[in-house]
Amino acid sequence: MTKALEGVRILDMTHVQSGPTCTQLLAWFGADVIKVERPGAGDATRGQLRDIPDVDSLYFTMLNHNKRSVTLNTKHEKGKDIFTRLIKHCDVMVENFAPGAIDRMGFPWERIHEINPRMIYASVKGFGPGPFEDCKVYENVAQCTGGAASTTGVLDGFPMVTGAQIGDSGTGLNLALGVVTALFHREKSGRGQRVTCSMQDGVLNLCRVKLRDQQRLKLGPLKEYPQYPNGVFGDATPRSGNASGGGQPGWIVKCKGWEKDPDAYIYVITQAAAFSELAKVIGHADWLEDPEWSTPEARLPKLEKVFEEIEKWTMTKTKFEIMDILNPLNVPCGPILSMKELAAESSLKATGTIVEVDHPERGNYLTVGNPIKLSDSSSDVKRSPLLGEHTDEILAEIGLSDQEISAAKEEKVV
Repeated sequence: MTKALEGVRILDMTHVQSGPTCTQLLAWFGADVIKVERPGAGDATRGQLRDIPDVDSLYFTMLNHNKRSVTLNTKHEKGKDIFTRLIKHCDVMVENFAPGAIDRMGFPWERIHEINPRMIYASVKGFGPGPFEDCKVYENVAQCTGGAASTTGVLDGFPMVTGAQIGDSGTGLNLALGVVTALFHREKSGRGQRVTCSMQDGVLNLCRVKLRDQQRLKLGPLKEYPQYPNGVFGDATPRSGNASGGGQPGWIVKCKGWEKDPDAYIYVITQAAAFSELAKVIGHADWLEDPEWSTPEARLPKLEKVFEEIEKWTMTKTKFEIMDILNPLNVPCGPILSMKELAAESSLKATGTIVEVDHPERGNYLTVGNPIKLSDSSSDVKRSPLLGEHTDEILAEIGLSDQEISAAKEEKVV
């Protein structure tokens, strides 16, 4: 079975998380991703959060599968010549350096386009054009400036960031879509183009429902928020705790064992279509005949009481027992699953969502696999490369002789 992006060459100038997320996804789909790294050092994440001395960290390995590594000193004139050859050799270049870094190397977009008019040049930056465009950004900065932190957290508490990497990995996924779209467009135009994604834009895009609610505030209180009816609404979308953020009220409630297990909780949604079944299960069939409780509109001001009654019932059962009872009744719910539970889940391993990978230096480890499944294009997960592991073969592919490769090594170009 052929892979969807087989034959596409990616010049990977990325590091840390946002850029590598993009190029790893492209590699999973079969693109030949050539990761360019500094001789003797490599991607900074090789050494960050190390759990085994002198071995590539999980931070690095879990973001750089299916790639090849070439070391190159791009500050050296011969290094620049090799880099020029790589630009000619590849279809796409991806980078997430600080603003202006590639330009200072001597390779602005105009120069890259001159070298290879079909080259697609894809970049992740912290901000788009505007007052902050030259600022450096990391994950939590993106969450704070993109609207996620201001709308996340307990009702009267301070802003909070989420553990999901929506700024880095989320923007990397956006960039991958941009790259594939540009490749498709090139089939029509014959030309390459620039693809840019900002982390602030990416986070804000994921927070669109909060922008929706910002506009709805003009019409009065947000009745599905837990602040209603007794709380105070200001002039900006408030933090809403664990409220669902949609038209179907939901909340996290305790389950049996919550006193000792920090993840003995379940999320329950009181969807109107299934509320009658839920009410019967928790012992409140009386609500169905009471106009004070029988309609979604009547229940909105009393959601706190609704979930209190649901929690009285859920505290008598484990989160998995609750799933077994509520799912056949079409009541939307989901257990709070810890990373320990997810890592052991056999169904996720069966689908390739969690994969065990063998590494020559660190041995076996778990990682996430490709979240996108294609019926006619296989996707496997191969280990990340050792630093410079493929330098000789890549230099030979772009036309360097054995003597030139040896000379480049002696001059510390590679």
